[in-house]
Amino acid sequence: MDPYKFRPNKEFDSAYWTTNSGAPVWNNNNSLTVGSRGPVLLEDYHLVEKLSNFDRERIPERVVHARGAVAKGFFEVTHDVSHLTCADFLRAPGVKTPLITRFSTVVHERGSPETLRDPRGFAVKFYTREGNFDLVGNNIPVFFIRDSIKFPDMVHSLKPNPQTNIQESWRFADFFSHHPESMHMFTHLFDDRGVPKDYRHMIGSGVHTFVLINAEGRETYVKWHWRPKCGEEFLATDEEIAAVQGQDHHHATRDLWDAIERGDFPEWTLYLQTMDPADEDKYEFDPLDVTKLWPEDRFPLQPVGRMVLNKNPDNFFQENEMLAFCPGLVVPGITYSDDKLLQGRIFSYADTQRYRLGGNYLLLPVNAPKCAHHNNHYDGVMNTVQRSEAVNYFPSRFDPVRHAERYPANRATITGRRERAVIPKENNFQQPGERFRSFDPARQERFVTRIAGILLDPKCTAEIRRVWVGYMTQCDASLGQRIAKKLAAEGAAM
Repeated sequence: MDPYKFRPNKEFDSAYWTTNSGAPVWNNNNSLTVGSRGPVLLEDYHLVEKLSNFDRERIPERVVHARGAVAKGFFEVTHDVSHLTCADFLRAPGVKTPLITRFSTVVHERGSPETLRDPRGFAVKFYTREGNFDLVGNNIPVFFIRDSIKFPDMVHSLKPNPQTNIQESWRFADFFSHHPESMHMFTHLFDDRGVPKDYRHMIGSGVHTFVLINAEGRETYVKWHWRPKCGEEFLATDEEIAAVQGQDHHHATRDLWDAIERGDFPEWTLYLQTMDPADEDKYEFDPLDVTKLWPEDRFPLQPVGRMVLNKNPDNFFQENEMLAFCPGLVVPGITYSDDKLLQGRIFSYADTQRYRLGGNYLLLPVNAPKCAHHNNHYDGVMNTVQRSEAVNYFPSRFDPVRHAERYPANRATITGRRERAVIPKENNFQQPGERFRSFDPARQERFVTRIAGILLDPKCTAEIRRVWVGYMTQCDASLGQRIAKKLAAEGAAM
């Protein structure tokens, strides 16, 4: 038998999606969850295989967030939130915690200009007394998709064409034509606010819903938000972007470095929004849906503390390239919600770091906790510690280490049927429509022009254009009409 006969290629390919082993996949759009809203089941072999393959696609550059700038500093609690969480680093005003922060561009490669229209990563590693807490987010408070099983495909569509190695808008226009929930993200990314002036003038968001647990075990949904003390600023027009890009394609990294060197230490305020989990069904949106905002008029921002970045990295490779974040790194008093995207990222981020940096990446100085810690996870690649114990198992009468004291944990009861399903309350168009209508006329026109520019790619089909115009019309009737008018003026088939 020819061993290459059945390898997928242009001449021979399956008509349906399969796993790597050839098993048919009947639903490649939804993770296997308990009920339609989750949580996600680890037994979803297809999801794990898909994410694992995606995590290993690049060496050694990060698959996403390849280009980044790092700074170190501290977080100081300014407001009492002990009624919400028993997290030690948030225990009282005045408590300070060392941290490291990485800002990044998401899709483009490590050497790309920092002026490109691209979401920005905003990731903070808190070195707390109870271990590291990674608050991993973006500068945009919503996301393109709500289920992590779509993440590899989404990134593939945004990355360069594997045939030409050129980023081509028809590819992501095609992909997102299948995902109406992405329209909200596009009203942020292709808005004037889509290109921050630099990292110091950039907001941050945890994007996901987490759960805070207080000392009595009471649970509260939470969303995290960073706001820069110096205010939020953007490169709002093509002319502003071109002027900066023509001068320096490291402009945001340089600005952050220079500000810290001259003692103008960047500062952000950390805010949170809270919701009682008992109320999650009362709203027109699903609070665990990352394509939705929690409106601030109903869920006001509550200040928690301030982050000050006062030290530049000593070595780019050790403190930037080897720095690794994972939203799975939480501390007592903070835990996960059933958000489908978050559940996948808990696995995927750690998995990609083990591939990129080795199984012991958390032993590297920049990733290691700054508190006493003990386990038997140290053999293998990148073992950077000297261990001389005769006992490397647990429990043992020769090793006095014991279980930690029990702390409050998520106690929600989970019931439901195993299924791959979309959440019941999608409501894909209300919030993007409200956002578009909040723009002034000039800002609306720039947004319309940018969206039309995507759809004018010669390889965009009439069907793709019709679907996009239909989505935008459902967001706002005038928005769809204006995009269609621009397309017609250019002779684009509809």
